Amino acid sequence: MKHPIYQVDAFTSQIFKGNPAAVMPLEKWLPDETLQALAAENNLSETAFFVRESGAGGSDFHIRWFTPNIEVPLCGHATLA
Repeated sequence: MKHPIYQVDAFTSQIFKGNPAAVMPLEKWLPDETLQALAAENNLSETAFFVRESGAGGSDFHIRWFTPNIEVPLCGHATLA
């Protein structure tokens, strides 16, 4: 399984500042257990996973956020990342 992953520092334009989050764009949703394992492996406060919802050229996305331990209902800095 190969998926790109990005570590983004939100709220800053300087390296090693701000609030880090992992961000993973996906073509389709992976099983919840896989998302949770990936977030645990990243070991950041939150990992954001997102899927384009409206086809290849659309601008609507569905996003989910995971800590290393649980899925959470919202994460501001990971959303901005």
